[in-house]
Parts: sequence; C-alpha cells; structure tokens
Amino acid sequence: MSGFRREHDLLGERDIPEDAYWGVHTLRATENFPITGTPISTYPLLIDALAAVKEAAALANEELGLLTPAKAGALVAACREIRSGKLHDQFVVDVIQGGAGTSTNMNANEVVANRALELLGHAKGEYQHLHPNEDVNLGQSTNDVYPTAVRIATINAAHGLLQAMAVLQEAFAAKAVEFRTVLKMGRTQLQDAVPMTLGQEFSTYAVMLEEDRDRLAEAVELIHEINLGATAIGTGLNAPAGYAATARRHLSSITGLPLVTSANLVEATQDCGAFVQLSGVVKRIAVKLSKTCNDLRLLSSGPRAGLNEINLPPVQAGSSIMPGKVNPVIPEVVNQVAFGVVGHDITVTMAAEAGQLQLNAFEPVILHALSQSITSLRAACLTLAERCVQGITANTEALRATVDNSIGLVTALNPHIGYTAATAIAKEALATGRGVAELALEKKLLPPEQLAALLTPERLTSALPEGPTPQGPTQEGPTPEGPPSAPGDA
Repeated sequence: MSGFRREHDLLGERDIPEDAYWGVHTLRATENFPITGTPISTYPLLIDALAAVKEAAALANEELGLLTPAKAGALVAACREIRSGKLHDQFVVDVIQGGAGTSTNMNANEVVANRALELLGHAKGEYQHLHPNEDVNLGQSTNDVYPTAVRIATINAAHGLLQAMAVLQEAFAAKAVEFRTVLKMGRTQLQDAVPMTLGQEFSTYAVMLEEDRDRLAEAVELIHEINLGATAIGTGLNAPAGYAATARRHLSSITGLPLVTSANLVEATQDCGAFVQLSGVVKRIAVKLSKTCNDLRLLSSGPRAGLNEINLPPVQAGSSIMPGKVNPVIPEVVNQVAFGVVGHDITVTMAAEAGQLQLNAFEPVILHALSQSITSLRAACLTLAERCVQGITANTEALRATVDNSIGLVTALNPHIGYTAATAIAKEALATGRGVAELALEKKLLPPEQLAALLTPERLTSALPEGPTPQGPTQEGPTPEGPPSAPGDA
C-alpha cells in the first residue's frame, strides 16, 4: 500500500504511515485511548527521561555482552537525538492510558528502534535487524522503565519549581526591605489588631516560600530511588546479573542525578508513597501561595471603597462594561492554579491507593496530575513575581492614617493603664471617632512623654532596622524585619 508499511502484533497486521517512527503498538494505543487529547509529548521532560532510560539500558546491555556494539551505538545515538529535542512529535499516545504505562513504553521502544534502524542503514519497520522489544526493551519491563522515567521527569520538573519559588521569594523579600518603615495596622479575623510595618507583612510571604522550598527539596530526595532492573514485579526476571547496578550507573551519568536502586525492588515496583508525599508538599505550596494571593487582592481592594493599602501594577483593563476598572488578575490566576493543584493531589492520592498486589497500574494519571501541578505552579510563581509583586507600591499616607485612627493602639497602653481603663478608651474612641492618644491625654492616664514613647512606630512594631528576617535566596542589602511580637490573643 503506497505511503504505508505493514507491521504486525499478536492481534494481526496493520498499516503504518511510512514516515512514522512509531509502530503498530502505538497505533493501537492511539485508537484505544482517545481520552484527554494530550499526547505524552506535551511533557518533554518525560520524553527526555524515557530516552535516558533506553540509552542507559543499551549501554548496560552492551557492557554485559547482550548487545553488539553496532546495535548499542545506534540505540544510544537515537536516544541522544531524542534527548536533544528531536522526534518528540512521534510520542503520540495519550497521557492517560490503561496498562500501567505499557503504551508509553512501547511508543518509546518503537521510535528509538526505527530511528536506530535508519542510522544502521535500514528502513523503518525492518525489525529483523533491530527490534523494539528484543533490543530496545532488552532486560526491561514497562513496570520498571515507566516508573523510573516518571521519577526522573518529576525530579527535573520539581527543580524548575524550586527555582521559580526562589525568584518569587526574592521578590517578596525585596519588597519587605522597601517597605520596612511603612507603618500600618495589622488585622486578625479582619478586625483591627495592632500596628506593624508593611515590610513585616511582606517578609512573612518570603519566609513561607523559603520554608516550602525546604520541604519540597526534602520530598524530591525520596524520588531519587528507582526500580530499574526490577522488570515485571521486582524479581528481576529476564534481566542478567548485574544489570540493575550497571543500568543505574549509566542512568545517573546520563541524567546527572544521584539515583539509587531500591533495596527491595518488589516493594519499589508497587509502592507510590513517594509520589503521595511529593504531591502533598506541592499542595502545601499551592495552598499557602493562594492564601498570599488572597491577601494581595484584599490589601489592594478599592481604590475608593476597599482597603487600598497597596497598589498592584495594572496589567490589563478589568471590565468590558465598567470604564477604568482594573482587576487583580495575576493573583486571581494564581488562585486558580492552586485550586487545580488541590484537585490533582486528590487524584494522586486515589491512584496510589488503587494499586493492587505487585503493581500500581495507575501511574499514568499520577504522572499527569503531578506534571500539571508542578509545571503550572512554576509558571504561576514566575508570573506572580514578574507581573505583580515586583511592581507593588504602598499607599504610605493612607496606611499611617489608619494607624493613627485605630483603636488598636490602645493595646500598647494596656500594660500601663490596665485592661478596664483601656477598654473604656477603646469604647469611647469607637463611639466618638476620636483618637486613642487624644483621649488618654485628656483623661491624664499617662504623662505626655510616656504616651509618646509608648506610641512610637519602633515600639509599636518591635521593628529594628537591623532586625533578623530571612531574605530572598540571592537578595543583597539590608534584611527586612522579623515577625511582629504582638501582645494578646488572636
């Protein structure tokens, strides 16, 4: 048939487009799983990881005398081309698939085999010279190839997220320094609490990101344990002696990652606990980042009828009907990313729980969910830093006015005039609109000099210019203040 080549499998023969590097197994998978419309090529880190695993396997098989140098050389060359970005469009199976990732593994086997055949001077599909299963997949099973590739792809994706979080952390830390002397009212339960600085508020966001970066780095460490060499269920059937260690050594060299072979390959082949752990940490990051964005939206609300404490940089018109309206669209999009991450975490949890006996068949959806979470969260961090946080400005005078007019100031007087007297002043200030300091002077509860000392910004916020607060990962210059030491309960 012109323009096609004929391939066969256990179900019979099929015609494959002659320019396709994939084969009959991939064709059947595309027919069987028209699920999301998202091919695995959407995740280039996964394709690179699959090629790295196949390259490591070829080198191990050559070293162990199972592949000729010619075949191994062609396989290695094909894999390196894929890892350089070529042929990614040939990875066409849907990311969600039955079979525990078999379709993904076979897609990789066929693409690598057909490119290696060309390098050896043969036509695609001439598998008598080099076979997808017998040569590319030699000593392997989907059940150790796919989980290993997923782990490598996930590690590299997480590294990208860690870097993006560092950028956002630095942006918040820089604003903490910029706003270190801007006095404002703190709030608990949306009610006036005690004074603080805007720098202290922004330093909190930087610290939260620093903590979450540490937790993510810890979770990623667990993903470095692989089961390559386990073959079908962890017993290593059909893999020669020394294969697991040899393949792992080559794979670490190829990827630059400190991979380790699991001490118990049977356990490693069925256990997805490390993915659950990682997903939980990613959810933690998303939840806290979403809370931060809630704060930014609230603090910038207005400009006339809201808090109007800070200004977010305007990035687009906010309404098709209300002229002049500008919305906090960047924090809003980050909120939505966070909602998706929470949902993906449930997916990972259920998929890990659904495994049975010696294999978890649901790692494809774990890959899909984690990849979506990590890549979208990375983009969200960079977008928030570059299109929002770096351009935030403070409405300094309005912030100071709220402090001067707030009954929250009475908290600073409480240890000196007593709770009962302080409560009476707060009640009268609220009823009359008069200031706390004005009433305290009028009632002669404290000498003017003592009152002035008690209500200085430095004392109200416990903010010393050299106060120790973690700054951004590459931030230089003075550090923002530490968290305020507020008396009393929430």
